Amino acid sequence: MDLMTRLRNFFGVQDMTAGSPMQKLIQFSIPLLIGNLAQQLYNTVDSIIVGKYIGDTALAAVGTAGPILNLLYVLFMGIATGASIMASQKFGARDRDGLTRMIGTTITLTVASSLVMMFIGYFGSGFLISLVSPPADVGAGAVTYLQIIFIGILGSAAYNIFAGVLRGMGDSVYPLLFLIAASLINVVLDIVFVRNVGMGIAGVAWATIIAQAFSGLGCLYRLTRMKDLFDLNVRTLRPDGGLTRELVRLGLPAGVTQAIFSMSAIVVQSLTNSLGTAVIAANVAIMRVDGFAMMPNFTFGTASTTYVGQNIGARRADRIKPGLRSLLKLALGISGVLVACILLFGNTLIGLFTNTPDVIALGTMGLRWLAVGYLAFSISQVLQGAMRAAGETMIPMWISIFTTIIVRMPIAYLLVYVLRNEQWPNGNPTGLFASLLISWLVGTTLSIVVYAKGTWKRKLDPEVAEKI
Repeated sequence: MDLMTRLRNFFGVQDMTAGSPMQKLIQFSIPLLIGNLAQQLYNTVDSIIVGKYIGDTALAAVGTAGPILNLLYVLFMGIATGASIMASQKFGARDRDGLTRMIGTTITLTVASSLVMMFIGYFGSGFLISLVSPPADVGAGAVTYLQIIFIGILGSAAYNIFAGVLRGMGDSVYPLLFLIAASLINVVLDIVFVRNVGMGIAGVAWATIIAQAFSGLGCLYRLTRMKDLFDLNVRTLRPDGGLTRELVRLGLPAGVTQAIFSMSAIVVQSLTNSLGTAVIAANVAIMRVDGFAMMPNFTFGTASTTYVGQNIGARRADRIKPGLRSLLKLALGISGVLVACILLFGNTLIGLFTNTPDVIALGTMGLRWLAVGYLAFSISQVLQGAMRAAGETMIPMWISIFTTIIVRMPIAYLLVYVLRNEQWPNGNPTGLFASLLISWLVGTTLSIVVYAKGTWKRKLDPEVAEKI
């Protein structure tokens, strides 16, 4: 096989219904993992530049805006999840017409939902930020950041949804390339707008939406070039009612799950804000490092959905168990390396975001609490990804609701109150981190139990379900 053929095979879509499961999953997952790394650079570079050049108050403002932003992203999350599942199944079944209609419907829904979110997000930013009761200076910066981000929300929506479609068809390389380019654009514009021009938080937000627009347009361009797999023209952009309902059925639970996560984060953010600016800033730094530690989990969760979905579509159920075993090995291995790095270099990692000793000490303590939880979370993501690929999106949703609302939030408030001491008379931030770790461990346990029982296979053809 010559070099050009190898490159075409690598940069093309990955058919996971044939060949070695481990080899296919590695070939698909490595670009996806690098892509997740690049995506984390958006928020991380923003936070480093904000913390170093503007200060802890501005860093707290960006962190305060995060849960609100995630809450309003739930619509995109739902569309992206539904589209990715449908793309993997239709690609595996070689259903050209179905794939064509699904992608056309997805593009139209992306534009329509973005316009709605832009309006709600821009005009509702002040009210939404007030819900978490931040200090006045922190709240003002958070509103500015949110409003600008929502002006350019279409770019973020386009990337996340169109990249989900591409990954569902086994193409994880092109989303990676566009994301790396966008990350570099983001870094350059951050430095120019904040350090050189002095635009403050507004500069960080403008840099982000310009970079996101590039990545979104890149993924759309890639879709227009895949004429060997489906047709894309003005006629196919007409929404299909049946496919829209199916997208909603598959994606709504993921959207609801994200909404629950975001609302709980808002509640916990309000608790965090009550503990002072230092705790807010430390929590922002922790969450940025957390984003990198979570990369293997989300990467292999996506790989699980794509791999299982394609093989269900192709009726190759015999390949699913070996593939999931390979994914679990990969996820646990990479998560283990990252956990070791966090334990060894946590102090240095937090120091990237702030020069304040108290904030660094608090952030390092928080990372040590969360470290073991990343290993557990990698297991639940792989198993839940398989459930979603089989069309069972409700079970992961109920697990998330239980661990977030019933476990995480009450325990956070309880521990913050109970662990008060002379150093933390208003509440001990240790409770924030301990409650999150406990919720992850409970969620992983429930995922293992449900997967073992096999009820997630009920939507499949009995002949296929029996072989999994």
